[in-house]
Amino acid sequence: MRRSARRGLAIATSITLLITATACSSDDGGSGRGPVPGVTDTEIVVGTHMPLTGPASAGYSKIAPATKAYFDYVNANGGVHGRKITYKVMDDGYNPANTQQVVRQLVLQDKVFAILNGLGTPTHSGVLDFLHSNRVPDLFVASGSRSWDQPDRYPNTFGFNTDYTVEGKILANHVKTTLPGKKVCFLGQNDDFGRDSLAGVEKVLGAEAVVARETYVTSNTNVAPQIGKFKAAGCEVVVLATVPGFTALSIGTAARLGFRPQWVVSNVGSDHPTLAKQLGDAAGLLEGMVGINYLPMQTDTANPWIQLFTKVNQEHNGNAPFDGNTVYGMAVGYLFVQVLLAAGKDLTREKLVEAVAKGGFQGPGLAPLRFSATDHSGYGGGRLTRVSGGVQAYFGAAYETDEGDGAVNEYTAPPVAPPANGVPTT
Repeated sequence: MRRSARRGLAIATSITLLITATACSSDDGGSGRGPVPGVTDTEIVVGTHMPLTGPASAGYSKIAPATKAYFDYVNANGGVHGRKITYKVMDDGYNPANTQQVVRQLVLQDKVFAILNGLGTPTHSGVLDFLHSNRVPDLFVASGSRSWDQPDRYPNTFGFNTDYTVEGKILANHVKTTLPGKKVCFLGQNDDFGRDSLAGVEKVLGAEAVVARETYVTSNTNVAPQIGKFKAAGCEVVVLATVPGFTALSIGTAARLGFRPQWVVSNVGSDHPTLAKQLGDAAGLLEGMVGINYLPMQTDTANPWIQLFTKVNQEHNGNAPFDGNTVYGMAVGYLFVQVLLAAGKDLTREKLVEAVAKGGFQGPGLAPLRFSATDHSGYGGGRLTRVSGGVQAYFGAAYETDEGDGAVNEYTAPPVAPPANGVPTT
């Protein structure tokens, strides 16, 4: 073969390889140069991992069905830019090994567009790097860990819950102002949930004010040793950073030990209907429990968001028992629809992430959403609740603060009302 012919063949081969490589890279997770995973002209497929079974299933198993119900409501009203939302919910049993398996299936086999509201600090932490390397939008993680707020390291991950340090500061501020001088103990989950919450408590009270600190692991349901130490230390206030099952275990165990402190509980584990169901005939032990929340109370039937979510629950969720988990799931669904609309009809993964980072979203929350290019945390505060006469209700003002040494301040912006038909508009 002549040199010129060989040169021509080499050039042709190079061009062919370049075209092939370009074609292969076009299906790149949503750059706009090719098919976008999970998106067609008529459908958007998103997925999640949830504890439908296992130690965190109490209450939390209601979240994903509520989110799906809100999506079904939106679908019945025309969808988002003509597309209907399909929500694939995978049970991980609150087991990190299971989480990795089901999330890989959602991304690699089911080709979901995004992961939405994956639940749990220990579970979701194990899939952060996988989702990042596959450039999958990882939105509104169902956990208040500060791990989700790392825009430089995980640019596609965003939180939803008030982070545990902010929450801990607000709860501790209540203890400091209304229960001064009381001996305080702390029980937290043995992960970022417990550690971040304790950090917030100590920022306000000071480390010396917490006279006993204990942790638990979800695989061991015996908390008698921890509660026994609190009783021995003479603790008058116990702050809990616990999932609902372990809130109920702690309060029930304390009663059996003749220990009746003031309970001050993270939003994660303070939903009264969930705890009352767990405790059964002993539900009266919840009387006086102080908690924190950042969404409308499920019992506030005059609230327009509760009216909307109740309607959705009746029409699309089989009129399931309505509690704070139901409200939470639908609030997540509402926000996700807002973000889809903001991302535009020409939907890509990049545009979805850009829409969240742009911020400016409002919804049922009692505290501000803090999304920006440099802040990927979710809600920035909350309002205290108290159980009285078997009913959980808000009291006092809403508060906001930061994860650092900033003051705990009242949040005075008035809440917004939902759209007339309950579906966000652009």
